Amino acid sequence: MILLADGGSTKCDWILLDHNGEQVLKTRTKGLNPAVFKSDILETRLFANEDLKDYKSQVKSVHFYGAGCGTPGPTKILEDILASYFVGAEIMVKEDMVAAVFAATTEPGIVCILGTGSNSCYFDGDNIQMEVESLGYVLMDEASGNYFGKRLIRDYYYKRMPKVIADEFEKRYDLSPDAIKENVYRNENPNTYLANFAEFIFTSEERNGYFYLLITEGIKKFIENRVMCFPEAQNVPIHFIGSIAHFSQDIIKDALLPYHLTMGNIVRRPIDGIIDYYRNEILS
Repeated sequence: MILLADGGSTKCDWILLDHNGEQVLKTRTKGLNPAVFKSDILETRLFANEDLKDYKSQVKSVHFYGAGCGTPGPTKILEDILASYFVGAEIMVKEDMVAAVFAATTEPGIVCILGTGSNSCYFDGDNIQMEVESLGYVLMDEASGNYFGKRLIRDYYYKRMPKVIADEFEKRYDLSPDAIKENVYRNENPNTYLANFAEFIFTSEERNGYFYLLITEGIKKFIENRVMCFPEAQNVPIHFIGSIAHFSQDIIKDALLPYHLTMGNIVRRPIDGIIDYYRNEILS
């Protein structure tokens, strides 16, 4: 059996397929980003899942696609942890951009991730090309969950947030300076902490003017920095992967128009596209 994983900083989805491509198991762990979490946290999160324990001896191959797996150091750390858990299984770890392409298209296009973090690549139909190296949530990650989380906190403290929204924001989160500084500057996983605030935008009952402008500004920054950098941008579809993209698709469509860009597919959960890819391209 082959075990597929789509991992981010917030969560990791796991699907176990038999040799016919039939789903045997679907489960989830907390995020397993090896560039963010230390080895002991990665191990604890993986080993805590009871569903995986029942099948780990039957798994022949583990194909893990995840955030933080684009450089050799973190990738090796995760490979070793997976190999120690799924003893005897073939282990393959690749960056989440590969899974995003599998989920979005088999034809040339630009594929973008908008989740806890953000990223983009050009897929020529065979190979993935990265035009801009990602430097993570502090320096980049436009239009991601942590980007919008930071913006909400800043707007609240600079009093740029409309009062009725600020009042609701206060009810939903602990916005004391001590709590925010503790989580951002002292605790582990500040990117995940910040991304949690973005839920406030996308779980509100209505898309008011403040939220609309906030999302639009972030999407435009992402397009300018992470889409228009590709020479092929105006000749191929622009695909988007992730929950932020799913909830913002109308705004994304409008934002692409001034740049003469063509909207492609939007996929909320990459794991669903990965399953289809494996069934059609690998296991068949």
